[in-house]
Amino acid sequence: MATSTKIEPVAAKLRAAWPSWRDRPIEARLAVLRTWRDALEAQRESIVAALIEDTGRKRISESEFAGVLARIDYWQRHAPNLLSGTLNGQSETAPSVSFEQRLHPLGLVGIISPWNVPLLLSLIDAIPALLAGCAVLLKPSEVTPRFMTPLRDSVQMVPELAAVFELVAGDGEVGESIVDMVDAVCFTGSSRTGRKVGAHAASRLIPAFLELGGKDPLIVLEGADIGLAVRAALRGSVLNTGQACQSMERIYVHTDLFEPFVERLVAEAGQVRLNCEPDTPGHLGPFIDRRQADVVEAHLADALNKGATRHCGEIVRRTEAVWCRPIILTDVTHDMRVMREETFAPVMPVMSFGHTDEAVALANDSSYGLSAAVIGPQAEAIAIASRIHAGAVSINDCGLTTMVSDVEKDAFADSGLGASRMGHSGLLRFLRKQSLLIQSQGAAAPIDAFLDM
Repeated sequence: MATSTKIEPVAAKLRAAWPSWRDRPIEARLAVLRTWRDALEAQRESIVAALIEDTGRKRISESEFAGVLARIDYWQRHAPNLLSGTLNGQSETAPSVSFEQRLHPLGLVGIISPWNVPLLLSLIDAIPALLAGCAVLLKPSEVTPRFMTPLRDSVQMVPELAAVFELVAGDGEVGESIVDMVDAVCFTGSSRTGRKVGAHAASRLIPAFLELGGKDPLIVLEGADIGLAVRAALRGSVLNTGQACQSMERIYVHTDLFEPFVERLVAEAGQVRLNCEPDTPGHLGPFIDRRQADVVEAHLADALNKGATRHCGEIVRRTEAVWCRPIILTDVTHDMRVMREETFAPVMPVMSFGHTDEAVALANDSSYGLSAAVIGPQAEAIAIASRIHAGAVSINDCGLTTMVSDVEKDAFADSGLGASRMGHSGLLRFLRKQSLLIQSQGAAAPIDAFLDM
């Protein structure tokens, strides 16, 4: 495990190499990333195998790897235009002044990434930061460390990249040390830890881009297609064993649809299979961090003690891992932890509402504001969505931010801070704008222009 004393020379090495990387034309940096893409492909089998061993899931690990290649391809298409050079113009407020605007990379960017999507959430910030001309120091989660070795091997296959991109292993103490040594920090994780990272970064006056937790609501309107609503709610709540910040963790259903919705949701949840039997396909892998099961049990105990009804689902503990069959609760209220704290598991608490104003009020009764969903007639759903305090709202589906990465969104409330990692902002946030203000020859105002009569 790395220590702060071991990280310091790594950071120093990256800083020393950074000016050369910064000064390369964007076409040269793109060429290096293309070479790295080939190196990643050469390490595909090893990286995916490590992810599977750490997370207990196969298909999602393969999807993660494909997602990284897709991000490289996306920035290959868009980075040249975004970094095309200077912007020249004439000031409107001071007509005698012309300007030239330049983009300057932030410098050394520290990335502290989580365990739930270990590879993709490590590189979703690193790739655009590198293309923007920054050096990168990455610390993945200590919960899922195995992929670091083949990933580092792929970086070492490209010397130009290895000079400005380093991975270090370690826990929260190491992450804290990284914040002390970088010019900007990207953190993905819990809101509790994110507050500490943000405060630490603020004490150094460096930018902090924080992608934090969520307690995402789903509203099912009176005119919704129940089949569509159940299908989307189930997938949006249990995919990746609910270990995703954009999982649906609160479901609000119009009272006229409530009983048939719950009945069908319970029936379809009963068809979800765990992947805990050898050679048997399953929809849900184990908890990546088995301590998450303790959170689920605490939330369940609190809810059941306060009057909630459990319709299905349970924790499945085995020696090798811990799974969770999808859990559906009704008779829930907002004084229960399961409705207020991030559960990060396939747990679906369902409440009824009578009027859309009530549904909006319930959806907004949260300290989080990451994303949300509304299912129903499109025009009405869009109108309702615009009233929800969340950075992205899926209409007639759930969790569309997992598919749509080219549209900017901002986190609301405790769900994050800083410019969006999605869309063009994902690269531009790693650059500062410098303006050169050029006064016309002889137009400089004399001191008498400010004579006070």
